[in-house]
Amino acid sequence: MKEIHLTECKYLTSSILLMAEHLENVANKLDKDAVRQMLEDITNARRIFVMGAGRSGLIGRAFAMRLMHLGLTSHVVGEATTPAVSKEDVVIAISGSGQTRSIANLGRVTKEIGARLVTITFNKESTLGEMSDTVIVLPGRTKNDVGGYDERHMRGEFTYLTPLGTSFETSSNVFLDAVVAELIFITGASEEDLKSRHTNIE
Repeated sequence: MKEIHLTECKYLTSSILLMAEHLENVANKLDKDAVRQMLEDITNARRIFVMGAGRSGLIGRAFAMRLMHLGLTSHVVGEATTPAVSKEDVVIAISGSGQTRSIANLGRVTKEIGARLVTITFNKESTLGEMSDTVIVLPGRTKNDVGGYDERHMRGEFTYLTPLGTSFETSSNVFLDAVVAELIFITGASEEDLKSRHTNIE
């Protein structure tokens, strides 16, 4: 068994610092007009539906939960109890590439129904990006980041640091939590309001 050196954890620390740097880059490059439109889409919708595949889907579920805590009607696409989407609703898709086939197909269905489609992605020119009413672009790594990433890969350090998918998923999670913070301000909700809607049968 490999000996664990808990006093070092250099790759763990490096990954955290890389993500912190990446999140600062994301915050500085956000299109505030697109974010404002997303907030309008959410607050004007009758219901909010969230969808994503894999880890992006898990992030979507967490976001839907927070929307429920805010007193908004939210659903996760694909759940057994999720109702039909109507044109008064908004669907939020989370897809780094914007090309995930299952999510892109559901995006097309959303547009056929006439509901608003919001996509969170790093690829605005993707299938989902081009069909969406609102697109939130979470920037990928900077050129300097990519160079360092390739160098670490060549040195065999790739497996110890966060891969590109993780950067998008972490950015999405933080961004959507920040959206919740903005919605708390917009709606005037208090922490007690959120707590009152938290599950009490766990």
